Amino acid sequence: MKIYTKTGDKGKTSLYDNTRVDKDSIRVDCYGTIDELNCSLGFAKNFVDNDEIVEEINKIQRMLFNVAGELATMDGSKFPHPVKEEDVEYLEKLIDNFMGRANNIPKFILPGSSKASGALHMARTICRRAERRIITLSKEETVSPVLMKYVNRLSDAIYAMARFLEDEVVLVEFDK
Repeated sequence: MKIYTKTGDKGKTSLYDNTRVDKDSIRVDCYGTIDELNCSLGFAKNFVDNDEIVEEINKIQRMLFNVAGELATMDGSKFPHPVKEEDVEYLEKLIDNFMGRANNIPKFILPGSSKASGALHMARTICRRAERRIITLSKEETVSPVLMKYVNRLSDAIYAMARFLEDEVVLVEFDK
């Protein structure tokens, strides 16, 4: 099976609904950044020695295909598997679960005291970038507010898992 079509050789790509757009459009940048996030989570889970977190990452990765698909559809409401409020609520429970089991630290921490937490913190920053790009898109085109909320919660969920996996908490002290 060939994976190249040659239809994108002039800088255009097809969205889910077959609309042709420039490859450097903000919409393509949004779902491309979600793809980057998905790959970074796949990489991170190779360092995670906690079955519960690996399973959560697997669930998130599957959900990210829906996020990307909705973003890759010009009218996201026509995508057959949109992000739902219950998906946001699932992440909120995940956040509460892992933050409730981590040490309560009221300050900034240095991320990455283990390979697993470091890789998850990298994924978290990619998620934050995706969120910023989606906000930019929402200023030009309609984006589901539930999708935006999901991506916002997702960065917190990734933080909560990374924080739970920190081997050693190193606080950041600011010079006065």
